[in-house]
Amino acid sequence: MKNRKILAGYLVASFFAFKLSAADAPEIRTPPASHAPRINGPTVFGVRPAHPFLYHIPATGDRPMEFSAENLPSGLTLDPKTGNIAGAISQNGEYEVTLHAGNSQGVSGQKFKIVVGENIALTPPMGWNSWNHYKGQVSQEIVLQNAKAMSDSGLINHGWTYLNIDDTWQGARGGAFNAIQGNKKFPDFKKLCDDVHSLGLKIGIYSTPWTTSYANYIGGSAENPEGSWIKPTGKRVFNKKIMPCAIGKYSFAKNDAQQWGAWGIDYLKYDWNPIEYPETKEMADALRDSGRDIIFSLSNGMNITNGPTVGKIANSWRTTGDISANWASMSSKGFCQDLWRPFSGPGHWNDPDMLEIGTKESNQPGLTPDEEYTHMTLWCLLSAPLLLGNDLTEMTPFTLNLLENDEVLAVNQDALGDQAVTICRDGDTRVYARKLDDGSYAVGLFNTGGKAVAPVHVKWSDLKIRGPHVVRDLWRQKDLGTFDSQFSLPVAPHGAELLKVLH
Repeated sequence: MKNRKILAGYLVASFFAFKLSAADAPEIRTPPASHAPRINGPTVFGVRPAHPFLYHIPATGDRPMEFSAENLPSGLTLDPKTGNIAGAISQNGEYEVTLHAGNSQGVSGQKFKIVVGENIALTPPMGWNSWNHYKGQVSQEIVLQNAKAMSDSGLINHGWTYLNIDDTWQGARGGAFNAIQGNKKFPDFKKLCDDVHSLGLKIGIYSTPWTTSYANYIGGSAENPEGSWIKPTGKRVFNKKIMPCAIGKYSFAKNDAQQWGAWGIDYLKYDWNPIEYPETKEMADALRDSGRDIIFSLSNGMNITNGPTVGKIANSWRTTGDISANWASMSSKGFCQDLWRPFSGPGHWNDPDMLEIGTKESNQPGLTPDEEYTHMTLWCLLSAPLLLGNDLTEMTPFTLNLLENDEVLAVNQDALGDQAVTICRDGDTRVYARKLDDGSYAVGLFNTGGKAVAPVHVKWSDLKIRGPHVVRDLWRQKDLGTFDSQFSLPVAPHGAELLKVLH
Protein backbone atom coordinates (compact mmCIF):
# COMPACT_ATOMS: atom_id res chain seq x y z
CA MET A 1 0.00 0.00 0.00
CA LYS A 2 2.80 2.40 0.86
CA ASN A 3 4.41 1.96 -2.55
CA ARG A 4 1.08 2.46 -4.29
CA LYS A 5 0.65 5.80 -2.50
CA ILE A 6 4.19 6.81 -3.40
CA LEU A 7 3.59 5.88 -7.01
CA ALA A 8 0.23 7.67 -7.13
CA GLY A 9 1.83 10.83 -5.79
CA TYR A 10 4.65 10.54 -8.28
CA LEU A 11 2.19 10.11 -11.16
CA VAL A 12 0.37 13.29 -10.15
CA ALA A 13 3.65 15.19 -9.77
CA SER A 14 4.86 13.94 -13.14
CA PHE A 15 1.61 14.94 -14.80
CA PHE A 16 1.80 18.49 -13.48
CA ALA A 17 5.49 18.67 -14.40
CA PHE A 18 4.48 17.80 -17.95
CA LYS A 19 1.75 20.44 -17.96
CA LEU A 20 4.29 23.00 -16.79
CA SER A 21 6.91 21.94 -19.32
CA ALA A 22 4.44 22.17 -22.14
CA ALA A 23 3.68 25.79 -21.23
CA ASP A 24 6.30 28.48 -20.84
CA ALA A 25 9.54 26.94 -19.64
CA PRO A 26 10.85 23.43 -20.29
CA GLU A 27 11.08 21.17 -17.28
CA ILE A 28 14.57 20.95 -15.84
CA ARG A 29 14.56 17.53 -14.25
CA THR A 30 18.01 17.23 -12.71
CA PRO A 31 18.37 18.51 -9.12
CA PRO A 32 20.86 21.33 -8.48
CA ALA A 33 24.48 20.26 -8.45
CA SER A 34 26.11 19.39 -5.14
CA HIS A 35 28.99 21.40 -3.75
CA ALA A 36 30.75 18.22 -2.62
CA PRO A 37 33.21 16.58 -5.02
CA ARG A 38 31.95 13.82 -7.26
CA ILE A 39 33.95 11.89 -9.88
CA ASN A 40 31.97 11.18 -13.03
CA GLY A 41 32.73 9.51 -16.33
CA PRO A 42 33.63 5.93 -17.26
CA THR A 43 35.17 3.39 -14.90
CA VAL A 44 37.29 1.82 -17.65
CA PHE A 45 39.67 3.28 -20.22
CA GLY A 46 41.58 1.59 -23.04
CA VAL A 47 44.96 2.60 -24.44
CA ARG A 48 47.57 0.94 -26.65
CA PRO A 49 51.06 0.24 -25.27
CA ALA A 50 53.55 3.13 -25.53
CA HIS A 51 50.96 5.44 -27.10
CA PRO A 52 50.31 8.90 -25.62
CA PHE A 53 47.81 8.75 -22.74
CA LEU A 54 45.54 11.69 -21.91
CA TYR A 55 42.60 11.51 -19.54
CA HIS A 56 40.88 14.35 -17.72
CA ILE A 57 39.26 13.21 -14.47
CA PRO A 58 35.70 14.53 -14.83
CA ALA A 59 34.65 15.81 -11.42
CA THR A 60 31.98 18.21 -10.24
CA GLY A 61 31.85 20.24 -7.04
CA ASP A 62 33.28 23.44 -5.67
CA ARG A 63 36.66 24.61 -6.87
CA PRO A 64 39.50 24.67 -6.02
CA MET A 65 39.77 20.88 -6.17
CA GLU A 66 42.73 18.60 -5.52
CA PHE A 67 43.20 15.34 -7.46
CA SER A 68 45.19 12.23 -6.61
CA ALA A 69 45.33 8.57 -7.62
CA GLU A 70 46.29 5.27 -6.02
CA ASN A 71 48.21 2.64 -8.01
CA LEU A 72 48.76 4.84 -11.06
CA PRO A 73 50.82 2.78 -13.55
CA SER A 74 54.45 3.60 -14.19
CA GLY A 75 54.79 6.10 -17.03
CA LEU A 76 51.74 8.18 -16.08
CA THR A 77 51.64 11.42 -14.11
CA LEU A 78 48.66 13.22 -12.61
CA ASP A 79 48.41 16.99 -12.37
CA PRO A 80 46.81 17.48 -8.92
CA LYS A 81 45.32 20.87 -9.88
CA THR A 82 43.74 20.07 -13.25
CA GLY A 83 43.04 16.35 -12.87
CA ASN A 84 44.76 15.61 -16.19
CA ILE A 85 46.57 12.27 -16.41
CA ALA A 86 49.24 12.06 -19.12
CA GLY A 87 52.20 9.95 -20.20
CA ALA A 88 52.45 6.45 -21.69
CA ILE A 89 52.32 2.85 -20.41
CA SER A 90 54.73 0.41 -22.00
CA GLN A 91 53.35 -2.92 -20.77
CA ASN A 92 50.09 -4.61 -21.73
CA GLY A 93 47.77 -5.46 -18.88
CA GLU A 94 44.94 -4.26 -16.66
CA TYR A 95 45.72 -1.68 -13.99
CA GLU A 96 43.27 -1.11 -11.14
CA VAL A 97 43.48 2.54 -10.09
CA THR A 98 41.51 4.57 -7.57
CA LEU A 99 40.92 8.22 -8.46
CA HIS A 100 40.31 10.85 -5.78
CA ALA A 101 38.96 14.40 -5.93
CA GLY A 102 38.78 16.62 -2.85
CA ASN A 103 37.59 20.10 -1.97
CA SER A 104 36.47 21.98 1.13
CA GLN A 105 33.33 19.80 1.29
CA GLY A 106 35.08 16.42 1.36
CA VAL A 107 36.74 13.76 -0.79
CA SER A 108 35.28 11.54 -3.53
CA GLY A 109 36.76 8.33 -4.91
CA GLN A 110 36.14 6.11 -7.93
CA LYS A 111 37.59 2.84 -9.13
CA PHE A 112 39.13 3.23 -12.58
CA LYS A 113 40.51 0.37 -14.68
CA ILE A 114 43.14 1.17 -17.32
CA VAL A 115 43.32 -1.57 -19.96
CA VAL A 116 46.52 -1.54 -22.03
CA GLY A 117 46.16 -3.59 -25.21
CA GLU A 118 44.65 -3.31 -28.67
CA ASN A 119 41.12 -2.21 -27.70
CA ILE A 120 40.40 1.51 -27.38
CA ALA A 121 37.04 3.32 -27.06
CA LEU A 122 35.93 0.89 -24.35
CA THR A 123 33.01 3.24 -23.75
CA PRO A 124 31.27 5.32 -26.44
CA PRO A 125 33.04 8.59 -27.32
CA MET A 126 31.48 11.80 -26.00
CA GLY A 127 32.15 15.12 -27.65
CA TRP A 128 31.21 17.56 -30.38
CA ASN A 129 31.23 17.73 -34.19
CA SER A 130 31.35 20.91 -36.23
CA TRP A 131 29.05 19.99 -39.12
CA ASN A 132 25.47 20.47 -37.94
CA HIS A 133 25.94 24.06 -36.79
CA TYR A 134 28.93 25.41 -38.72
CA LYS A 135 29.19 23.27 -41.88
CA GLY A 136 31.69 25.00 -44.23
CA GLN A 137 32.24 27.94 -41.89
CA VAL A 138 34.29 25.88 -39.44
CA SER A 139 37.75 27.27 -38.74
CA GLN A 140 40.65 26.87 -36.35
CA GLU A 141 39.34 29.78 -34.31
CA ILE A 142 35.82 28.34 -34.11
CA VAL A 143 37.08 24.93 -32.98
CA LEU A 144 39.19 26.50 -30.24
CA GLN A 145 36.27 28.68 -29.12
CA ASN A 146 34.10 25.59 -28.74
CA ALA A 147 36.89 23.73 -26.95
CA LYS A 148 37.15 26.54 -24.43
CA ALA A 149 33.36 26.57 -24.08
CA MET A 150 33.35 22.80 -23.41
CA SER A 151 35.84 23.44 -20.63
CA ASP A 152 34.41 26.69 -19.23
CA SER A 153 30.77 25.51 -19.28
CA GLY A 154 31.64 22.48 -17.17
CA LEU A 155 30.80 19.88 -19.83
CA ILE A 156 34.36 18.58 -19.48
CA ASN A 157 33.57 17.65 -15.86
CA HIS A 158 30.82 15.30 -17.02
CA GLY A 159 32.96 13.38 -19.52
CA TRP A 160 32.54 15.40 -22.72
CA THR A 161 35.93 15.13 -24.43
CA TYR A 162 36.24 15.32 -28.23
CA LEU A 163 36.26 18.39 -30.51
CA ASN A 164 35.79 16.91 -33.98
CA ILE A 165 36.35 18.88 -37.17
CA ASP A 166 34.16 17.76 -40.06
CA ASP A 167 34.53 18.33 -43.82
CA THR A 168 35.98 21.55 -45.35
CA TRP A 169 39.29 21.80 -43.41
CA GLN A 170 41.32 20.27 -46.27
CA GLY A 171 43.95 22.07 -48.33
CA ALA A 172 46.52 20.70 -50.79
CA ARG A 173 48.89 17.80 -50.13
CA GLY A 174 52.33 18.60 -48.85
CA GLY A 175 54.53 18.59 -45.77
CA ALA A 176 56.88 15.88 -44.58
CA PHE A 177 54.38 13.07 -45.34
CA ASN A 178 52.83 14.39 -48.58
CA ALA A 179 49.60 14.46 -46.62
CA ILE A 180 46.57 16.72 -46.75
CA GLN A 181 47.39 20.01 -45.07
CA GLY A 182 45.01 22.49 -43.50
CA ASN A 183 43.59 25.19 -45.75
CA LYS A 184 43.59 28.90 -44.95
CA LYS A 185 40.92 28.35 -42.27
CA PHE A 186 43.31 26.03 -40.42
CA PRO A 187 46.76 27.63 -40.63
CA ASP A 188 48.42 25.62 -37.81
CA PHE A 189 47.00 22.21 -37.00
CA LYS A 190 49.77 21.29 -34.59
CA LYS A 191 49.12 24.38 -32.49
CA LEU A 192 45.37 23.71 -32.53
CA CYS A 193 45.90 20.16 -31.29
CA ASP A 194 48.27 21.36 -28.58
CA ASP A 195 45.80 24.05 -27.49
CA VAL A 196 42.94 21.57 -27.24
CA HIS A 197 45.09 19.02 -25.37
CA SER A 198 46.20 21.70 -22.91
CA LEU A 199 42.56 21.95 -21.80
CA GLY A 200 42.45 18.22 -21.08
CA LEU A 201 40.33 17.67 -24.22
CA LYS A 202 40.91 15.76 -27.45
CA ILE A 203 40.52 16.61 -31.11
CA GLY A 204 39.23 14.86 -34.23
CA ILE A 205 39.45 15.26 -37.98
CA TYR A 206 37.57 14.24 -41.14
CA SER A 207 38.53 12.42 -44.34
CA THR A 208 37.28 10.04 -47.02
CA PRO A 209 38.85 7.30 -49.14
CA TRP A 210 37.24 8.95 -52.18
CA THR A 211 39.24 11.36 -54.32
CA THR A 212 36.79 14.10 -53.33
CA SER A 213 34.74 14.60 -50.17
CA TYR A 214 31.01 15.17 -49.92
CA ALA A 215 31.65 18.92 -49.53
CA ASN A 216 33.92 18.92 -52.62
CA TYR A 217 37.31 19.01 -50.89
CA ILE A 218 40.37 16.83 -51.47
CA GLY A 219 40.06 13.22 -50.33
CA GLY A 220 42.35 10.37 -49.33
CA SER A 221 43.01 8.91 -52.78
CA ALA A 222 43.94 10.22 -56.22
CA GLU A 223 44.20 9.25 -59.86
CA ASN A 224 47.88 10.18 -59.93
CA PRO A 225 50.83 9.05 -57.76
CA GLU A 226 51.54 12.59 -56.56
CA GLY A 227 48.09 12.98 -55.07
CA SER A 228 47.50 16.31 -56.77
CA TRP A 229 43.87 17.32 -57.07
CA ILE A 230 41.72 19.78 -59.00
CA LYS A 231 38.38 20.73 -57.53
CA PRO A 232 35.63 19.04 -59.59
CA THR A 233 32.90 21.11 -61.19
CA GLY A 234 29.46 20.13 -62.32
CA LYS A 235 27.02 17.58 -60.98
CA ARG A 236 28.38 14.77 -58.81
CA VAL A 237 26.86 11.37 -58.03
CA PHE A 238 27.03 10.33 -54.37
CA ASN A 239 26.83 6.78 -53.01
CA LYS A 240 28.11 5.34 -56.29
CA LYS A 241 31.55 4.29 -57.54
CA ILE A 242 31.58 7.12 -60.04
CA MET A 243 34.31 9.78 -60.06
CA PRO A 244 35.00 12.11 -58.37
CA CYS A 245 33.11 10.48 -55.48
CA ALA A 246 34.93 7.19 -55.85
CA ILE A 247 38.21 5.67 -54.72
CA GLY A 248 41.20 6.61 -56.90
CA LYS A 249 44.02 4.41 -58.16
CA TYR A 250 46.47 5.66 -55.51
CA SER A 251 45.76 5.64 -51.78
CA PHE A 252 47.31 8.08 -49.32
CA ALA A 253 45.88 6.52 -46.16
CA LYS A 254 49.33 5.94 -44.65
CA ASN A 255 50.51 9.46 -45.53
CA ASP A 256 47.50 11.11 -43.95
CA ALA A 257 47.54 8.92 -40.83
CA GLN A 258 51.20 9.72 -40.22
CA GLN A 259 50.41 13.43 -40.48
CA TRP A 260 47.50 13.14 -38.06
CA GLY A 261 49.75 11.30 -35.64
CA ALA A 262 52.38 14.04 -35.89
CA TRP A 263 49.80 16.77 -35.32
CA GLY A 264 48.22 14.98 -32.34
CA ILE A 265 44.82 13.96 -33.74
CA ASP A 266 42.69 11.66 -31.53
CA TYR A 267 39.65 10.81 -33.68
CA LEU A 268 38.89 10.24 -37.36
CA LYS A 269 35.51 10.45 -39.07
CA TYR A 270 35.97 8.49 -42.32
CA ASP A 271 33.10 9.30 -44.67
CA TRP A 272 32.03 7.50 -47.87
CA ASN A 273 29.52 5.08 -49.32
CA PRO A 274 29.30 2.16 -49.72
CA ILE A 275 31.40 1.36 -46.65
CA GLU A 276 33.43 -1.73 -47.53
CA TYR A 277 36.08 -3.84 -45.84
CA PRO A 278 39.26 -3.25 -47.95
CA GLU A 279 39.49 0.53 -47.52
CA THR A 280 38.33 0.23 -43.90
CA LYS A 281 41.11 -2.25 -43.14
CA GLU A 282 43.69 -0.13 -44.94
CA MET A 283 42.89 2.94 -42.84
CA ALA A 284 42.58 0.90 -39.62
CA ASP A 285 46.13 -0.38 -40.16
CA ALA A 286 47.39 3.10 -41.03
CA LEU A 287 45.90 4.55 -37.84
CA ARG A 288 47.39 1.73 -35.77
CA ASP A 289 50.84 2.65 -37.16
CA SER A 290 50.39 6.39 -36.58
CA GLY A 291 51.89 6.33 -33.09
CA ARG A 292 48.64 7.53 -31.50
CA ASP A 293 45.31 6.10 -30.42
CA ILE A 294 42.97 7.55 -33.05
CA ILE A 295 39.34 6.52 -32.70
CA PHE A 296 38.13 5.22 -36.06
CA SER A 297 34.54 6.27 -36.84
CA LEU A 298 32.88 5.31 -40.14
CA SER A 299 30.24 7.31 -41.96
CA ASN A 300 27.69 6.87 -43.37
CA GLY A 301 24.91 4.32 -43.63
CA MET A 302 26.87 1.07 -43.39
CA ASN A 303 25.07 -2.03 -44.64
CA ILE A 304 24.27 -4.36 -41.76
CA THR A 305 25.82 -7.28 -43.66
CA ASN A 306 29.22 -5.70 -42.94
CA GLY A 307 28.68 -5.83 -39.19
CA PRO A 308 30.58 -9.10 -38.64
CA THR A 309 33.66 -7.89 -40.57
CA VAL A 310 33.90 -4.10 -40.57
CA GLY A 311 32.49 -4.03 -37.05
CA LYS A 312 35.59 -5.80 -35.73
CA ILE A 313 38.11 -3.22 -37.01
CA ALA A 314 36.29 0.11 -36.58
CA ASN A 315 35.42 1.79 -33.29
CA SER A 316 32.04 3.01 -34.52
CA TRP A 317 30.00 3.03 -37.73
CA ARG A 318 26.98 4.89 -38.91
CA THR A 319 23.94 2.63 -39.03
CA THR A 320 21.77 5.28 -40.71
CA GLY A 321 21.80 8.19 -43.11
CA ASP A 322 22.27 11.76 -41.88
CA ILE A 323 20.10 12.96 -39.02
CA SER A 324 18.11 16.19 -39.16
CA ALA A 325 16.72 18.42 -36.41
CA ASN A 326 13.17 17.09 -36.39
CA TRP A 327 11.20 14.36 -34.65
CA ALA A 328 10.66 12.17 -37.74
CA SER A 329 14.38 12.01 -38.52
CA MET A 330 15.59 11.50 -34.94
CA SER A 331 12.96 8.93 -33.96
CA SER A 332 13.27 6.88 -37.15
CA LYS A 333 17.02 6.54 -36.63
CA GLY A 334 16.96 5.90 -32.90
CA PHE A 335 14.14 3.36 -32.79
CA CYS A 336 15.57 1.03 -35.46
CA GLN A 337 18.74 -0.22 -33.80
CA ASP A 338 17.71 -3.60 -32.38
CA LEU A 339 19.03 -5.61 -35.34
CA TRP A 340 22.46 -3.99 -34.92
CA ARG A 341 22.89 -5.09 -31.31
CA PRO A 342 25.08 -8.18 -32.02
CA PHE A 343 27.87 -5.96 -33.35
CA SER A 344 27.99 -3.47 -30.46
CA GLY A 345 30.22 -3.73 -27.40
CA PRO A 346 33.33 -2.25 -25.77
CA GLY A 347 35.57 -0.81 -28.48
CA HIS A 348 32.94 -1.12 -31.24
CA TRP A 349 29.73 0.93 -31.29
CA ASN A 350 26.65 1.36 -33.44
CA ASP A 351 26.19 5.02 -34.37
CA PRO A 352 22.73 6.37 -35.32
CA ASP A 353 24.38 9.79 -35.95
CA MET A 354 24.97 12.96 -33.98
CA LEU A 355 22.85 14.57 -31.29
CA GLU A 356 20.40 17.29 -32.29
CA ILE A 357 20.37 18.80 -28.80
CA GLY A 358 20.15 22.57 -28.47
CA THR A 359 20.43 23.24 -32.19
CA LYS A 360 18.35 24.01 -35.25
CA GLU A 361 19.38 23.29 -38.81
CA SER A 362 18.37 25.25 -41.90
CA ASN A 363 14.68 24.72 -42.64
CA GLN A 364 14.37 22.35 -39.66
CA PRO A 365 12.15 23.05 -36.64
CA GLY A 366 14.46 21.56 -34.05
CA LEU A 367 13.28 19.28 -31.25
CA THR A 368 10.89 20.18 -28.44
CA PRO A 369 12.14 19.77 -24.85
CA ASP A 370 10.32 16.43 -24.50
CA GLU A 371 11.79 15.26 -27.80
CA GLU A 372 15.25 16.21 -26.60
CA TYR A 373 14.72 14.10 -23.48
CA THR A 374 13.75 11.22 -25.78
CA HIS A 375 16.81 11.81 -27.97
CA MET A 376 19.24 11.81 -25.05
CA THR A 377 17.54 8.93 -23.23
CA LEU A 378 17.51 6.70 -26.29
CA TRP A 379 21.09 7.40 -27.40
CA CYS A 380 22.36 6.68 -23.88
CA LEU A 381 20.45 3.39 -23.74
CA LEU A 382 21.81 2.42 -27.17
CA SER A 383 25.46 2.90 -26.14
CA ALA A 384 25.71 5.31 -29.07
CA PRO A 385 28.54 7.82 -29.45
CA LEU A 386 27.34 11.14 -28.02
CA LEU A 387 28.46 13.88 -30.39
CA LEU A 388 26.91 17.31 -29.96
CA GLY A 389 26.26 19.50 -32.99
CA ASN A 390 25.33 22.81 -31.37
CA ASP A 391 27.23 26.04 -30.70
CA LEU A 392 28.86 25.32 -27.35
CA THR A 393 29.50 29.02 -26.76
CA GLU A 394 25.74 29.66 -26.50
CA MET A 395 23.83 27.11 -24.42
CA THR A 396 20.68 27.65 -22.39
CA PRO A 397 20.38 26.38 -18.80
CA PHE A 398 17.98 23.71 -20.12
CA THR A 399 20.52 22.45 -22.67
CA LEU A 400 23.34 22.37 -20.15
CA ASN A 401 21.16 20.56 -17.64
CA LEU A 402 20.21 17.99 -20.25
CA LEU A 403 23.88 17.31 -21.03
CA GLU A 404 25.21 17.26 -17.46
CA ASN A 405 23.06 14.60 -15.79
CA ASP A 406 25.73 12.17 -14.62
CA GLU A 407 23.33 9.36 -13.73
CA VAL A 408 21.95 9.44 -17.29
CA LEU A 409 25.42 9.67 -18.85
CA ALA A 410 26.57 6.77 -16.70
CA VAL A 411 24.14 4.52 -18.60
CA ASN A 412 25.87 5.42 -21.86
CA GLN A 413 29.31 5.02 -20.32
CA ASP A 414 28.59 1.77 -18.47
CA ALA A 415 31.56 -0.60 -18.67
CA LEU A 416 29.45 -3.60 -19.72
CA GLY A 417 28.54 -1.87 -22.99
CA ASP A 418 25.29 -3.81 -23.39
CA GLN A 419 23.13 -2.04 -25.98
CA ALA A 420 19.47 -1.74 -25.02
CA VAL A 421 16.75 -3.38 -27.09
CA THR A 422 12.97 -3.24 -27.15
CA ILE A 423 11.43 -5.51 -24.51
CA CYS A 424 7.82 -4.33 -24.90
CA ARG A 425 5.85 -2.38 -27.48
CA ASP A 426 2.18 -1.47 -27.15
CA GLY A 427 0.81 0.97 -29.70
CA ASP A 428 2.77 4.21 -29.36
CA THR A 429 4.52 3.15 -26.17
CA ARG A 430 7.82 1.29 -25.99
CA VAL A 431 10.07 -0.03 -23.27
CA TYR A 432 13.81 -0.41 -23.82
CA ALA A 433 16.15 -2.13 -21.37
CA ARG A 434 19.82 -2.97 -20.94
CA LYS A 435 21.80 -4.69 -18.23
CA LEU A 436 24.43 -2.64 -16.41
CA ASP A 437 27.81 -3.64 -15.09
CA ASP A 438 26.58 -3.69 -11.48
CA GLY A 439 23.78 -6.16 -12.29
CA SER A 440 21.05 -3.50 -12.36
CA TYR A 441 18.91 -2.63 -15.38
CA ALA A 442 18.51 0.69 -17.16
CA VAL A 443 14.97 1.00 -18.52
CA GLY A 444 13.62 3.61 -20.92
CA LEU A 445 9.90 4.38 -21.14
CA PHE A 446 8.91 6.04 -24.43
CA ASN A 447 5.72 7.55 -25.84
CA THR A 448 6.14 8.00 -29.60
CA GLY A 449 2.62 9.33 -30.01
CA GLY A 450 2.37 13.06 -30.52
CA LYS A 451 -0.97 13.92 -28.94
CA ALA A 452 -1.53 12.65 -25.41
CA VAL A 453 0.20 11.58 -22.22
CA ALA A 454 0.28 7.78 -22.05
CA PRO A 455 1.01 5.36 -19.22
CA VAL A 456 4.03 3.14 -19.95
CA HIS A 457 4.53 -0.08 -17.98
CA VAL A 458 7.63 -2.18 -17.35
CA LYS A 459 7.06 -5.70 -16.09
CA TRP A 460 9.68 -7.57 -14.08
CA SER A 461 8.90 -10.66 -16.19
CA ASP A 462 10.08 -8.78 -19.32
CA LEU A 463 13.35 -8.04 -17.51
CA LYS A 464 13.55 -11.69 -16.42
CA ILE A 465 13.76 -10.71 -12.76
CA ARG A 466 11.59 -11.53 -9.73
CA GLY A 467 10.74 -10.15 -6.34
CA PRO A 468 10.98 -6.64 -4.92
CA HIS A 469 13.33 -4.16 -6.58
CA VAL A 470 14.07 -0.49 -5.92
CA VAL A 471 13.26 1.79 -8.85
CA ARG A 472 15.25 4.99 -9.34
CA ASP A 473 14.38 7.92 -11.62
CA LEU A 474 17.70 8.77 -13.29
CA TRP A 475 16.67 12.08 -14.83
CA ARG A 476 15.45 13.43 -11.48
CA GLN A 477 18.02 11.44 -9.46
CA LYS A 478 15.57 10.14 -6.87
CA ASP A 479 14.44 6.72 -5.63
CA LEU A 480 10.76 6.03 -6.26
CA GLY A 481 10.27 3.10 -3.92
CA THR A 482 10.36 -0.71 -3.94
CA PHE A 483 8.05 -2.58 -6.30
CA ASP A 484 7.24 -6.27 -6.50
CA SER A 485 6.42 -7.09 -10.12
CA GLN A 486 6.08 -3.99 -12.32
CA PHE A 487 6.26 -0.22 -12.50
CA SER A 488 4.59 2.42 -14.66
CA LEU A 489 4.75 6.15 -15.32
CA PRO A 490 2.83 8.62 -17.47
CA VAL A 491 5.02 9.74 -20.36
CA ALA A 492 4.52 12.95 -22.31
CA PRO A 493 3.85 12.91 -26.08
CA HIS A 494 7.17 12.32 -27.88
CA GLY A 495 8.66 12.06 -24.38
CA ALA A 496 10.73 9.63 -22.35
CA GLU A 497 11.59 8.61 -18.80
CA LEU A 498 14.74 6.77 -17.74
CA LEU A 499 14.76 4.40 -14.79
CA LYS A 500 17.21 2.15 -13.01
CA VAL A 501 15.87 -1.07 -11.55
CA LEU A 502 18.41 -1.80 -8.87
CA HIS A 503 20.01 -5.20 -8.47
